[in-house]
Amino acid sequence: MVMFILLSVACSGRKKIVGEAITERDSLPIMETKGVSTLISDSGIIRYRLQAEDWRVFDKKKPPYWAFEEGVYLETFDTLFQMEANIKADTAYYYEKQKLWKLMGNVVIRNLKGEKFNTELLYWDQNTEKVYSDRFIRIEQPDRIITGRGFDSNQQMTKYTIHKPEGIFYLEDSGVVAADTTQTVQITQAN
Repeated sequence: MVMFILLSVACSGRKKIVGEAITERDSLPIMETKGVSTLISDSGIIRYRLQAEDWRVFDKKKPPYWAFEEGVYLETFDTLFQMEANIKADTAYYYEKQKLWKLMGNVVIRNLKGEKFNTELLYWDQNTEKVYSDRFIRIEQPDRIITGRGFDSNQQMTKYTIHKPEGIFYLEDSGVVAADTTQTVQITQAN
């Protein structure tokens, strides 16, 4: 009996160190994958190639989303598997129900024409097939560089409108004088 009392006193003094339980399931991803390289299809046709160091899917967040917080590289393809554009960003979030991408950090896009787009924030709405931003944008074309604040584009990045353009624009001598440089410039590339 004495031995039993001594053992119970000795054991009762120890406390187990246990981490606090996670009660909110929405703070945990349902999936986490490292070193991702995958093809994504839409209606049975391969449309995207995605590469990322870390891919997390949060299905219980409101709204649910995919997180690529260590960067993402994405290529888009047409129906003949020809690359339409490639996109690289430091951080990206994809809201699956809305089919909306939010790309942040150093966002770089290259289109079929070889034009290079740089911005710090970009949205790509797959439902409307539009790409847009309200931030500074820099577009490198073979013969010029265009900058501005804000733009809208088709998802192939071939027809775009730049809001609040900046830079030097060369105009043919047609007798037209540019009086207001704060107007919107619309650039349309022929296919």
